[in-house]
Amino acid sequence: MLHKTRGIVLKTTLYSESSVVVQIFTEKFGIQSYMINGVKKPRAKIRMNMLQPLHLVDMVVYHKTNISIQRVSELRPSPVFSSIPYDIIKSTMAIFLNEVLYKSIRQQMADEHLFDFIFSAICWLDENSETNVNFHLAFLLKLSRYLGFAPSMQTKSDQSYFDLQEGEFKSMLPVHPHYLEKSDAILFISLFTSPFEKINQIKLENKTRRFILDKILIYYTLHTASFGDIRSHQVLEDVLS
Repeated sequence: MLHKTRGIVLKTTLYSESSVVVQIFTEKFGIQSYMINGVKKPRAKIRMNMLQPLHLVDMVVYHKTNISIQRVSELRPSPVFSSIPYDIIKSTMAIFLNEVLYKSIRQQMADEHLFDFIFSAICWLDENSETNVNFHLAFLLKLSRYLGFAPSMQTKSDQSYFDLQEGEFKSMLPVHPHYLEKSDAILFISLFTSPFEKINQIKLENKTRRFILDKILIYYTLHTASFGDIRSHQVLEDVLS
């Protein structure tokens, strides 16, 4: 049976000389793997450049339960990106965020709210004429809400530490090293709560931006099973410096 669905491309793996298996986070079915044949042929209807990290697509797919690799009838970019592939900062951000997403969302079930957040955020990044150097920080912190470990914003005057392991402010210094001093925690929470349109108002030096990103990745490691190491952030930090 054929189904229409939107999708977000996460990972493309070569299967043969002209075929690939693509993992796509779909609106209707969650994360699915699709076999796509002939992507390298000159007249291919579905080409490799449509299957780059975080590309947004409209699809018509065959779907059978309990099948590990599904089939695609039609696939087209929607919307067609106007800036991400051509802007070095945005394209590097997309590669980095794609790696985090691939290691964070593993569910095979549909999640409409999670899908809509990611889809809308990527559209905003592409459409925004000003390259926002804080976007990746705000995106990951906002994403944590949909993954079930949003930081608590409740704090009292005597709570000077934000415990990354517990996701909340504490009065006593945690016995482990995974925490933020209050001044850094304020930046952490501001990036979480500010709309994308206003995150450039949060002024961060490169050193501080790297520090906050390292803490966000630790936060993800503490709250996501089998998260592992992220490698692409080093490239992103070089581009942003």
